[in-house]
Amino acid sequence: MPILVNLDVMMAKRKISSTELSKELGITMANLSILKNNKAKAVRFTTLDSICKILNCQPGDILEYVDEDDERLK
Repeated sequence: MPILVNLDVMMAKRKISSTELSKELGITMANLSILKNNKAKAVRFTTLDSICKILNCQPGDILEYVDEDDERLK
């Protein structure tokens, strides 16, 4: 999939743990893990909105388009 979720990078920059973020978002650790590990097939705009509010960032800080031939996808 050519969209990468860089949530772990932004979490590290903001020094917030998975446990803390999942509690603030109101989602399970399992669902947060799916997002962080690029396993999600979709993200609700309401979830993305909440992530951006909590981490004080823009959607582009979290989501990145990469060419399908990019080595990061392999």
